[in-house]
Amino acid sequence: MSLVSPSTSEAVLQVLSAAVPRLLFPDPSCSKLDSNFPSKSHIKCRKRRSSVYMQSLNCSIVMQSFPRISRIQGIGAIPHGNVLPARSRSLCCQCQRADSISGLTAKDGNGNWLLDAVQKPNPLNGVMNTPNVLEFGEVQQLEIEKKNPTSNGKLAAVEAVKENLHKVSVDSLEDEAWNLLHDSMVYYCGSPIGTIAAKDPTDSNALNYDQVFIRDFIPSGMAFLLKGEYDIVRNFILHTLQLQSWEKTMDCHSPGQGLMPASFKVRTVPLEGDDSATEDVLDPDFGEAAIGRVAPVDSGLWWIILLRAYGKCSGDLSVQERIDVQTGIKMILKLCLADGFDMFPTLLVTDGSCMIDRRMGIHGHPLEIQALFYSALLCAREMLAPEDASADLMRALNNRLLALSFHIRNYYWVDMRKLNEIYRYKTEEYSYDAVNKFNIYPDQIPPWLVEWIPNKGGYLIGNLQPAHMDFRFFALGNLWSIVSSLATMDQSHAILDLIEAKWTDLVGHMPFKICYPALEGQEWRIITGSDPKNTPWSYHNAGSWPTLLWQLTVACIKMNRSDIAAKAVEVAEKRISKDRWPEYYDTKSARFIGKQARLFQTWSIAGYLVAKLLLANPSAAKILINEEDQELVNALSCIIGANPKRKRGRKGMKQSYIV
Repeated sequence: MSLVSPSTSEAVLQVLSAAVPRLLFPDPSCSKLDSNFPSKSHIKCRKRRSSVYMQSLNCSIVMQSFPRISRIQGIGAIPHGNVLPARSRSLCCQCQRADSISGLTAKDGNGNWLLDAVQKPNPLNGVMNTPNVLEFGEVQQLEIEKKNPTSNGKLAAVEAVKENLHKVSVDSLEDEAWNLLHDSMVYYCGSPIGTIAAKDPTDSNALNYDQVFIRDFIPSGMAFLLKGEYDIVRNFILHTLQLQSWEKTMDCHSPGQGLMPASFKVRTVPLEGDDSATEDVLDPDFGEAAIGRVAPVDSGLWWIILLRAYGKCSGDLSVQERIDVQTGIKMILKLCLADGFDMFPTLLVTDGSCMIDRRMGIHGHPLEIQALFYSALLCAREMLAPEDASADLMRALNNRLLALSFHIRNYYWVDMRKLNEIYRYKTEEYSYDAVNKFNIYPDQIPPWLVEWIPNKGGYLIGNLQPAHMDFRFFALGNLWSIVSSLATMDQSHAILDLIEAKWTDLVGHMPFKICYPALEGQEWRIITGSDPKNTPWSYHNAGSWPTLLWQLTVACIKMNRSDIAAKAVEVAEKRISKDRWPEYYDTKSARFIGKQARLFQTWSIAGYLVAKLLLANPSAAKILINEEDQELVNALSCIIGANPKRKRGRKGMKQSYIV
């Protein structure tokens, strides 16, 4: 069975071949491509206080230089059929106008993005989103009858009113969420390009919450896709691709080749030489300004997942087939599949490189990154065009998929049976067929886990390294392991069984716990460095994050257990709007709004909307779900049935798997 799509026509490849940077072609014959690139006069360097080495791309001039490309593909004012030899750190578009983009009205070119969401038909069912509000007199009369019921008919009427009132409340809640989501949109050169992290009118200290984060935009992008608003997602994908680091550097303060930024900001600045006009500049952050100065590992993985979802939902496969997008995918894969000192198939990353972006003791091989990595590999394999240059990359990709799935399914899984096995481990084993391969000491089993784990159910632990197992339950990693089929079908059901059994601990008054349990006391002081924001049961230290609703919903739909997600959404609807859409909740049962939580957090809003849209149309979840590959299952069966005492493979073998 072929693992890749049919080949692209030779004529198209000849037209688009000029878009590939010189660095990807070791062949000297590629020097002929120079004539296809714009002259140096089309690239201007603008020194700015925030980054002295930024380059600015004059979009309007480049478009004039590429009339052929602009007719093929393109959005706004950037060339999409071609890319420059080196990626600029800051993209600049001259828009000869005096007013800033934020001043657009419904009469402007992009005014359709500013229309009230309740005035638009729902693309899933074609019904207007306007609530079906009851007349006040009817409600008042039925409330009176409720107090003095005289017949079963009146009681039924009262119940009907209750149901209608609940429907009105939910409809108005969704309308509010859509209005807030559209209000958070950011524009670049007149086109929507993303959503800011939070728009809290009561907080004057924005920090970096006024930026567009790749990680945070994923639920926003999914909401727009499910609503049929494809342009903003397409713009986001292509513009963030332009910000990807293409320079291969050894400088510890520069991003490595293929790295996607954590976030970017649209800055509107006066045009040089003309005070009456302005220009938009995209200013990316690869972690240089982040707290802790940690580069994001998950940004590129989420970007690939969103790219596939866009193609499946919109039917527009031309974006993923573009030469610059194909190159961007390959660069992310090469960065992740690069050789290193690590012996495991899992990605080795540092603390703070994912959703938990502060020191929380997740350095090493955190489950969240492995689940996203596995999903991104499957998505990339589905989208990569078959060509000779990709043969080695596809081989490495397939080998890693096999080794990664075996490693996670066997060594990260914990249930009552596995825990009892670990409890009886022998240590200091030296052999190829050792049972305790990572030299885990049974005393590492924490007392809370012995009482907490149910007889029915299990989960994937948070981390695994030599002589160390992090037994904490991490929500995103477990949920995305279900979505991506990294977990087996039995394991996926067991994870949902655990969630049901431990509903009070993991959901409480607001879904969903980012991890369980919290680090407390001396352990908290040592592992977090006495982090005042990650205090026990707050923020990343077992706080509750409403945005996780959408991942929970996708996982439940895949396993045909939507009732779990529907119950969680119902819990959230009781207070999330009244609490003004917080970023996270504190305390063990999520009773308090987070001590330092931002209000009107965009991914809390978008996460709720995606959950509602998917529950209304479960079949739409297929744009995110990765079905289990039968060839992969067969290969895993061969590995499991192989002789455990086998010797190491000789150098030169075609395939080798680290399991």
